Amino acid sequence: MNSIQCRRILAALLLAIETLPLCVTPARAAGSAPAAADKRKPGLYWTMDTDKGKISCKLYEAEAPVTVRTMVGLAIGKISYVHPETKQVMRTKFFDGLVFTRVLPGVLVQGGDLLGTGVGHPEGPGFPYPSEIAPTLKFDVPGRLAMANSGPDTNDSIFFVTEAAFPSFNGKYTIWGQCENVDVVKIIARVPRDVGDTPVTAVHMLHVTVERVGPAPADAPESVP
Repeated sequence: MNSIQCRRILAALLLAIETLPLCVTPARAAGSAPAAADKRKPGLYWTMDTDKGKISCKLYEAEAPVTVRTMVGLAIGKISYVHPETKQVMRTKFFDGLVFTRVLPGVLVQGGDLLGTGVGHPEGPGFPYPSEIAPTLKFDVPGRLAMANSGPDTNDSIFFVTEAAFPSFNGKYTIWGQCENVDVVKIIARVPRDVGDTPVTAVHMLHVTVERVGPAPADAPESVP
């Protein structure tokens, strides 16, 4: 075979290689599925898994630091409290299993009462704690997560989620988060209720999950010592 024939054969081989389809398969552990990207904005999230569905809220750490730290601490069992009936010092996942004690169609749903009676406030050091009224936060959209109170600086564990905008609430209650899934709030608000606006059939907060999206600050409320 002369040099001209060799060059022709080599050229034909190179052309064949170049026309082959190129297939690249990403590396993946055997049997594993691709992880879904978390599309939420960076921050701290509080999700209530209820009898009627999930309500997920992004917390306002900068605007209401004491409230967020306290409520998150109660939710994950980081903060101790005194039980209002037994007077025992407790440290539990406070909200898991509690019921919504007040439902007002078109207005709000309320929960976080330890006894389910409207007077189940945690006691002990740190309770009650100050109101945190941020001038930049208003009750101008549905889904505001706010603290119920009996006057200024009487926050404890009882909170509510609004179903609609209520400017009349401005300046009176600490707003500490913004919730999605307002359709679930509407469902809970419309369950049959008694004359005291308590659901006839209990609606539970089965579990509260606290999740961080993105990097955590050094003093993150969810950090358990």
